[in-house]
Amino acid sequence: MNDTHDAPPSSPLRRRLLMGVPLAGAAIVGVGFARMLSGMQKGSFDPHRINTPVINRPVPDFTLAAQPPGTGFSAQDLRAMTKPVLVNFFASWCIPCLAEMPVLMTIKKDIELWGIAYKDRPENAEGFLRHSGNPYTRIGSDREGRTGIDWGISGVPESFLVTPGGIIRWHTATPLAPDILQTTLLPLLAKLNSP
Repeated sequence: MNDTHDAPPSSPLRRRLLMGVPLAGAAIVGVGFARMLSGMQKGSFDPHRINTPVINRPVPDFTLAAQPPGTGFSAQDLRAMTKPVLVNFFASWCIPCLAEMPVLMTIKKDIELWGIAYKDRPENAEGFLRHSGNPYTRIGSDREGRTGIDWGISGVPESFLVTPGGIIRWHTATPLAPDILQTTLLPLLAKLNSP
């Protein structure tokens, strides 16, 4: 006796629906890509500009272990600060992070910098800072990337200006460069520090 059961025949409508799902997905992606290219040609699409829903909101709750050679920190530490702090996500495997380091070394005289080593092995991040210079007052290790997710980062490097009380006032998803400092960050700091 044969216990093998034949699979019930699938309906033609079901087969068409199953075949249509990937095609519909490809069409949506294609339309999005075409709109992006069109925007780039017109000069209205900036791939570095992202929606930043964290602006003017409190820092998310987090606690980070120390990343040598620094000391770890938490959301509570940022909330307790009496001056603005620039929080910078970086990684040893990130080439733009290396390019950004000279700018961070320059700006550390204007604002306190706290670093977060994102999805990085502690020994690799420590070697990176030893090689490129260490602009950070405090450094936390986000080995699993959970804090980065809570902050809403899309990659590294990313920087957040946090004001007293732990409120995020500014964010960039691009490496800091001299023009960003001169046209955006330093004027904002001057405005925040004026009585």
